[in-house]
Amino acid sequence: MVGDFIAGAELSRRFYLDAVLPVLRQELPGLVHAAALIGGGSEVLGFDTERSTDHNWGPRVQLFLGERDFREHGAAIPELLAERLPRIFLGFPTNLEPVGAGGALHMRMGSGPLHHGVVVAELGDWLTRHLGFDPLGEVTDFDWLATPAQTLAEVTRGAVFHDGSGLLNRVRERLTWYPDDLWRYLLACQWQRISQEEAFTGRCGEVGDEVGSAVVAGRLVRDLMRLCLLMKRRYPPYAKWLGSAFAQLPVAAELTPVFTAALAATSWRDREHHLATACEAVAAMHNDLGLTEEIDPRTRPYHERPFQVLHAERFAHALRESISGDAVRALPLVGSVDQFLDSTDVLCDHERRRAAAHAVYEPERAETAAR
Repeated sequence: MVGDFIAGAELSRRFYLDAVLPVLRQELPGLVHAAALIGGGSEVLGFDTERSTDHNWGPRVQLFLGERDFREHGAAIPELLAERLPRIFLGFPTNLEPVGAGGALHMRMGSGPLHHGVVVAELGDWLTRHLGFDPLGEVTDFDWLATPAQTLAEVTRGAVFHDGSGLLNRVRERLTWYPDDLWRYLLACQWQRISQEEAFTGRCGEVGDEVGSAVVAGRLVRDLMRLCLLMKRRYPPYAKWLGSAFAQLPVAAELTPVFTAALAATSWRDREHHLATACEAVAAMHNDLGLTEEIDPRTRPYHERPFQVLHAERFAHALRESISGDAVRALPLVGSVDQFLDSTDVLCDHERRRAAAHAVYEPERAETAAR
């Protein structure tokens, strides 16, 4: 019994307003809470389709309470909702059961206890467990850099259906985008990544390694897409949704055919040509931002070698010099944790990713901790 597909954010909004809220009003009138759909899930980023409904999707919502209300009602509310919520909502089962070793949730009919998708949590605790820090307190440069853009998007995207205390919306506004110096730093680091591999498309091809050349081209396309999102103040999501997020940018109409041609090319010369076109377009975008003095956006030979490159380090160095704070300017040009590593098992675990960030930004502290 599954109804016609409805976007998960809209399904959750209606689930809260029409099913969850009436129970709260009747049983706990005046309860100060926030209701939202944030965190993991394609529906939080607005990319869910009918395919998404096969796991970790369904009528669900988070209820965030203050510390005192959570102590008093945190255990009782899930039980109350399990008794009172309908088993079918807009044609979708509200029973979300874990299936298999991975713990994925599947919508299932059943006559036993209702395993609904309403999470009840204390706001600060939930945010700390998801982000690795409490954004209700001080947010440091390290907090920003040790948090993947995907995770920041999971808190600032999605939807808030109600915010009785105003704290959740305040947090989302606070995390909307990086502080200016950190934004410039991350842009510099993204250009630095591009500079380190932009000549390899040609070098691999020159020795007959067209597969290696194509792999490098794919990496450069990915890095250019992430750079465009950073330029437009959009948190780049992880691999599955990177192309979908890029497609929403106005520049995608110009660059998507170029990227597609670079990825489809069967010779390194064609591949290099299309990448050069893309790099020049993104370099022009940099100049339009006005963050640095204008930089020549044209590609040129790679030193004495016959490869056409942008020399992207020029943009990295100019951006670094534009940073006003000494502490950020002094950071190594490696970027945020998801710019210098891509292990899912690290990025999805805030303790691991913060440990990795400490090792990069504060090696002395990491060495002391290791002892």
